[in-house]
Amino acid sequence: MTTIIQPQVRTRSRPRRRIVVKGRHIKALTVLGVALVTGYLLFAAFGPLFTPDPLARTGAPLEGPSAAHWFGTDHLGRDLLSRVASGARVSVLVAVFSVGIGLLVALPLGIAAGYCAGRWPDELIMRIFEAIQTVPLFVFAMVVLGITGVTSFHLGPVEIGAAGKIVLLIAIAATPYFARVARAATLAEVQEDYISALRLLGVPRRRIIGNELLVNVLPPVIVQSCLWMAVAVFAEGALGFLGVGVQPPTPTLGGVIADATRYLMAGAWWYCVMPGLVLLVATVGFGLLGDGANDLLDRGER
Repeated sequence: MTTIIQPQVRTRSRPRRRIVVKGRHIKALTVLGVALVTGYLLFAAFGPLFTPDPLARTGAPLEGPSAAHWFGTDHLGRDLLSRVASGARVSVLVAVFSVGIGLLVALPLGIAAGYCAGRWPDELIMRIFEAIQTVPLFVFAMVVLGITGVTSFHLGPVEIGAAGKIVLLIAIAATPYFARVARAATLAEVQEDYISALRLLGVPRRRIIGNELLVNVLPPVIVQSCLWMAVAVFAEGALGFLGVGVQPPTPTLGGVIADATRYLMAGAWWYCVMPGLVLLVATVGFGLLGDGANDLLDRGER
């Protein structure tokens, strides 16, 4: 009997330990993501209010971090902390508006495509999104910005600046991903019995979509939006680094890093490291937050 009982005890105890360790690991990463995102948002929101003018020369050029300048100064003697804080605010605004516009466009179209699965509205909507999705974000942005330039332009009576163009470009690139997630979630919900019951009761289609499907489709789309916040922050920084983002004198994280590369070999490590760390905190934080929300959603469904 002992030879039979002992293997059963070992096989039952090992999976339980793995589940507990995995759960603690996921929780720790989620808490870390929340902490990083909260710190980044507070820095972007209140940093420019308590720092000097990012365009004013307040010290000697290329001063290292000190009590007077926590992040040091740049090559013109401007306070690097204030410039990084202003750049973080630009990144947050670009990410929030681009993801928000993408959600407003993609969510109703994705739900409509899933509700009409297999019919012509579904085919039309998804073929358009697939065509957009085939072009990488940076290639798409470089082509559009190369044609329209980095200055503002008028679209009818509306003037769209460089930041507005970046917001629209990231929103267009994010829309197919939001729509596909919304469509997949809608397809799963449509198969549920309560949807069939509502149809048999004669509930109007708009009420089924607005009162039932929308509420159940939102969680996975919100998870995807958290992940795209990280993509949007990184994309804004990358475009600024390449010189096709928001133009000077407005400071951006990518623009500050691009200026710092010329002085890195001169020993001004803080010039590149400080904005790079802030950009890293934002991308990693939003990524961990999205992964944690996805894990919580999966465990809730189980």
